[in-house]
Amino acid sequence: MNLRDELPVDHPLSRVYRVGAALCGLLLLIFGCLGFADSLSSFDTAGQSIAGMSTNGLLSSISVIFGLLLFVAALIGGNVASSVNIAVGVLFVLSGFVHLFLIGRPGNILDFGMTNVIFSFLMGLLVMTFGMYGRVSGGLPHDNPYWRQRHTGTGARSTRAGQGRLSGSPHAQLPRR
Repeated sequence: MNLRDELPVDHPLSRVYRVGAALCGLLLLIFGCLGFADSLSSFDTAGQSIAGMSTNGLLSSISVIFGLLLFVAALIGGNVASSVNIAVGVLFVLSGFVHLFLIGRPGNILDFGMTNVIFSFLMGLLVMTFGMYGRVSGGLPHDNPYWRQRHTGTGARSTRAGQGRLSGSPHAQLPRR
């Protein structure tokens, strides 16, 4: 299955995906560049702190890479920005769980502290929210471009069924089969 085949192109929600990717990418770039400005060593776990979070050169590098990835996705826009936002958000949430387990252990090479874990969870949820906005829901309205694209083959039956919901009447009758 090709993910691009089911997604509409150039819809108004593309701005949400672009702005979300750009803002979160900018935040990551600033954090990473501040780490480089402090000339941290790559695997130092001595507790250097920037913006209230512990960091080292490796974490700064990863922050810059993901910040640039989000910026490139924002420049491309559309479905690419949405998909990249979702993927990066999932990676940040997973990273939060992994590093929650690694705090205080020798495998904590990124020097994560509890503030880093909380930031990772919040950033992941924020980026995922930007990516999934208007795209993922159990009750998408029938005028949503994602709903229309997914239901092109259902014909007039689903259009009539959706009219009761679109009219705002909670007691609208659905057509019988």
